[in-house]
Amino acid sequence: MTSDTSLSAQTDAAAISSQRVAARARIEVERSAGRSRLARLYQDGAAKIRLPETDADPLEAVLINMAGGLTGGDRLGWEVSVGAGARAVITTQACEKVYRALAGRAEVDVRLSVGAGGRLAWLPQETIVYDRSAFSRMLDADLAAGAEALVVEATVFGRSAMGERVEGGMFRDRWRVKREGRLVHAEDFAVGPDIEATLASPAAAGGRVAMATLLLVSDRTETLLEPARQIIGDDGGASLWTVAGTGKLLARLYAEDGYSLRKRLVPLVELLNGQAGLPRLWSL
Repeated sequence: MTSDTSLSAQTDAAAISSQRVAARARIEVERSAGRSRLARLYQDGAAKIRLPETDADPLEAVLINMAGGLTGGDRLGWEVSVGAGARAVITTQACEKVYRALAGRAEVDVRLSVGAGGRLAWLPQETIVYDRSAFSRMLDADLAAGAEALVVEATVFGRSAMGERVEGGMFRDRWRVKREGRLVHAEDFAVGPDIEATLASPAAAGGRVAMATLLLVSDRTETLLEPARQIIGDDGGASLWTVAGTGKLLARLYAEDGYSLRKRLVPLVELLNGQAGLPRLWSL
C-alpha cells in the first residue's frame, strides 16, 4: 500500500521532471554579397532566435528562452558560428532569470566560433540569480586567425529594488577561449552555498551583488585600455595582455545593484564594441 505522503512526493517529482527545459538553438552567419547574412538556423524546444530587420552590418540576432527562466534540471544550449569576414552581434530579449531549484541545477552551454577575419559580439543581458537557485554555465569559443570576439556576461544576485536577497545557492561560470587552437583565456568563477556571506567578504565583492566580466580578443585592444579604465572607475578594473599574437583586454565591474552596474556597463560595451555599439534591445 502507498501512503498519501509517498504518492504526493512521487507526483511532485513527476511534475518537476515533466516541466524541465531541454532546448538548443544554433545560428550560422556568413559573408555574402558584401554583407553578413543568415546561413543556417536551427531551433529546438524553448530556445528561439529572432533576427531584427537591419540594413547594415553586423547581423543582429536575439536569443529567447520561451520557458521564461531556468530552474533545477533545465538544459539550455546556444551555438553561434560566424564565418570568415562576417560580423554578428548576439543578445537576448530580456534578462535570464535563474529561479530556486527544487532539485538538480540549471545548465547553460554556450559554443561560439569565428572564422578568419570575422567578428562576434556576445552580449546577453544580465543573468538574475534568485535565492536557493543552482546554476552552471560553460562557454567555449574558438577563433580563427584574425578573428575578433567580445564576450560579456553580467550577473545580479537578487534585485535590490525588489527587496530580494540571495542568501544561499550555487553559481558556476566556466570560460574557455581559444585562438588558432591555442588557449588564450580560461577562468572559473564559483560561489556557494553561502552566497551572501561570500559576496560580503572584502576579499570577494565587499557586499556588492552585481558584477560583469568583459573579454575582448582583438588586435585593437591597446588603444582601449585607458578609456575602459576611466569608465570602470574604482569598482572594478581592466588589464591588457598579448596572447597567441593577439591582444586580450579583460575588464570587471562591480556594483551595489543592477541599475548601478548598467550605468557603467552600457558605455563600456559601447566602447569595446566599436562602430557596432549597443544592440537595440539594450538601449530601450
